[in-house]
Amino acid sequence: MTQHRNIDELRHAIIGCAIEVHQVLGPGFSESVYQNSLALELSPKQLTCEQCIKLKVSYKGRNVGDFEADMIVENRDLLQLNALSTILPQHEAQLVNYLRARGIETGLLFNFGHQTLQVKANLRNTALHPHHLVNLDPLVIL
Repeated sequence: MTQHRNIDELRHAIIGCAIEVHQVLGPGFSESVYQNSLALELSPKQLTCEQCIKLKVSYKGRNVGDFEADMIVENRDLLQLNALSTILPQHEAQLVNYLRARGIETGLLFNFGHQTLQVKANLRNTALHPHHLVNLDPLVIL
Protein backbone atom coordinates (compact mmCIF):
# COMPACT_ATOMS: atom_id res chain seq x y z
CA MET A 1 0.00 0.00 0.00
CA THR A 2 1.26 3.50 -0.70
CA GLN A 3 2.04 5.64 2.34
CA HIS A 4 -0.01 8.59 1.05
CA ARG A 5 -3.28 6.77 1.75
CA ASN A 6 -4.96 8.46 4.71
CA ILE A 7 -5.92 6.71 7.92
CA ASP A 8 -9.63 6.68 7.01
CA GLU A 9 -8.95 4.79 3.78
CA LEU A 10 -6.64 2.42 5.62
CA ARG A 11 -9.23 1.75 8.30
CA HIS A 12 -11.94 1.21 5.72
CA ALA A 13 -9.77 -1.46 4.07
CA ILE A 14 -8.89 -3.11 7.40
CA ILE A 15 -12.50 -3.18 8.61
CA GLY A 16 -13.63 -4.58 5.26
CA CYS A 17 -11.14 -7.42 5.62
CA ALA A 18 -12.27 -8.08 9.21
CA ILE A 19 -15.91 -8.20 8.10
CA GLU A 20 -15.01 -10.77 5.45
CA VAL A 21 -13.19 -12.91 8.03
CA HIS A 22 -16.14 -12.78 10.42
CA GLN A 23 -18.66 -13.57 7.66
CA VAL A 24 -16.68 -16.62 6.58
CA LEU A 25 -15.71 -17.98 10.01
CA GLY A 26 -18.37 -16.61 12.36
CA PRO A 27 -17.79 -16.61 16.14
CA GLY A 28 -16.32 -19.46 18.16
CA PHE A 29 -12.65 -19.70 17.17
CA SER A 30 -9.53 -18.60 19.04
CA GLU A 31 -8.05 -15.16 18.49
CA SER A 32 -5.10 -16.67 16.61
CA VAL A 33 -7.44 -18.14 13.98
CA TYR A 34 -8.95 -14.70 13.34
CA GLN A 35 -5.52 -13.07 13.37
CA ASN A 36 -4.09 -15.45 10.77
CA SER A 37 -7.22 -15.17 8.64
CA LEU A 38 -7.12 -11.37 8.77
CA ALA A 39 -3.46 -11.40 7.71
CA LEU A 40 -4.46 -13.53 4.70
CA GLU A 41 -7.22 -11.05 3.80
CA LEU A 42 -4.89 -8.04 4.08
CA SER A 43 -2.18 -9.51 1.84
CA PRO A 44 -3.99 -9.32 -1.55
CA LYS A 45 -4.81 -5.68 -0.78
CA GLN A 46 -1.06 -5.05 -0.47
CA LEU A 47 -1.43 -4.05 3.17
CA THR A 48 1.66 -4.96 5.16
CA CYS A 49 1.10 -6.27 8.64
CA GLU A 50 3.21 -7.42 11.54
CA GLN A 51 1.79 -10.09 13.83
CA CYS A 52 2.53 -10.93 17.47
CA ILE A 53 4.66 -7.86 18.11
CA LYS A 54 6.74 -7.99 21.30
CA LEU A 55 6.57 -4.68 23.18
CA LYS A 56 8.62 -3.70 26.22
CA VAL A 57 7.19 -2.07 29.33
CA SER A 58 9.39 0.58 30.94
CA TYR A 59 9.14 1.95 34.43
CA LYS A 60 11.28 4.99 35.20
CA GLY A 61 13.54 4.15 32.30
CA ARG A 62 13.99 0.49 33.18
CA ASN A 63 12.58 -2.51 31.38
CA VAL A 64 10.16 -4.27 33.74
CA GLY A 65 8.52 -6.70 31.35
CA ASP A 66 7.02 -7.18 27.96
CA PHE A 67 3.75 -8.08 26.28
CA GLU A 68 2.51 -8.93 22.82
CA ALA A 69 0.32 -6.81 20.55
CA ASP A 70 -1.77 -8.68 17.97
CA MET A 71 -1.17 -6.82 14.69
CA ILE A 72 0.10 -3.57 13.23
CA VAL A 73 -0.99 -2.66 9.69
CA GLU A 74 1.16 -0.36 7.54
CA ASN A 75 3.00 0.63 10.73
CA ARG A 76 0.12 3.07 11.33
CA ASP A 77 -2.82 1.22 12.88
CA LEU A 78 -2.51 -1.21 15.78
CA LEU A 79 -5.14 -3.96 15.87
CA GLN A 80 -6.26 -5.77 18.97
CA LEU A 81 -8.31 -8.88 18.23
CA ASN A 82 -10.60 -10.52 20.76
CA ALA A 83 -12.94 -13.49 20.62
CA LEU A 84 -15.18 -12.72 23.60
CA SER A 85 -18.87 -12.26 24.33
CA THR A 86 -18.37 -8.49 24.60
CA ILE A 87 -15.70 -5.78 24.71
CA LEU A 88 -14.96 -4.55 28.24
CA PRO A 89 -13.25 -1.34 29.44
CA GLN A 90 -10.07 -3.25 30.29
CA HIS A 91 -9.73 -4.25 26.62
CA GLU A 92 -9.77 -0.56 25.67
CA ALA A 93 -7.21 0.20 28.40
CA GLN A 94 -5.00 -2.59 27.06
CA LEU A 95 -5.19 -1.07 23.57
CA VAL A 96 -4.04 2.36 24.79
CA ASN A 97 -1.08 0.73 26.55
CA TYR A 98 -0.15 -1.04 23.31
CA LEU A 99 -0.44 2.24 21.38
CA ARG A 100 1.75 4.05 23.88
CA ALA A 101 4.36 1.29 23.99
CA ARG A 102 4.69 1.19 20.20
CA GLY A 103 4.36 4.97 19.68
CA ILE A 104 1.35 4.61 17.38
CA GLU A 105 -1.54 7.05 17.65
CA THR A 106 -4.45 5.00 16.29
CA GLY A 107 -5.86 1.57 16.95
CA LEU A 108 -8.77 -0.71 16.18
CA LEU A 109 -10.31 -3.06 18.70
CA PHE A 110 -12.13 -6.03 17.13
CA ASN A 111 -14.31 -8.63 18.78
CA PHE A 112 -14.90 -11.70 16.63
CA GLY A 113 -16.61 -13.64 19.45
CA HIS A 114 -19.98 -11.93 19.09
CA GLN A 115 -22.64 -13.05 16.57
CA THR A 116 -21.85 -9.85 14.68
CA LEU A 117 -18.39 -8.30 14.40
CA GLN A 118 -17.78 -5.57 16.97
CA VAL A 119 -15.23 -2.85 16.25
CA LYS A 120 -14.11 0.22 18.12
CA ALA A 121 -11.74 2.82 16.69
CA ASN A 122 -9.52 4.71 19.11
CA LEU A 123 -6.97 7.50 19.08
CA ARG A 124 -4.27 8.00 21.70
CA ASN A 125 -4.16 11.75 22.23
CA THR A 126 -0.62 12.52 23.35
CA ALA A 127 -1.29 16.27 23.26
CA LEU A 128 -3.69 15.91 26.21
CA HIS A 129 -1.96 13.16 28.15
CA PRO A 130 0.00 10.11 27.02
CA HIS A 131 -2.48 7.78 28.73
CA HIS A 132 -5.63 9.45 27.41
CA LEU A 133 -7.73 7.47 24.96
CA VAL A 134 -10.19 9.27 22.72
CA ASN A 135 -12.99 7.15 21.28
CA LEU A 136 -13.37 8.10 17.64
CA ASP A 137 -16.35 5.83 17.13
CA PRO A 138 -18.84 4.24 19.45
CA LEU A 139 -18.95 0.47 19.49
CA VAL A 140 -20.11 -0.51 16.03
CA ILE A 141 -21.70 -3.88 15.49
CA LEU A 142 -21.35 -5.09 11.90
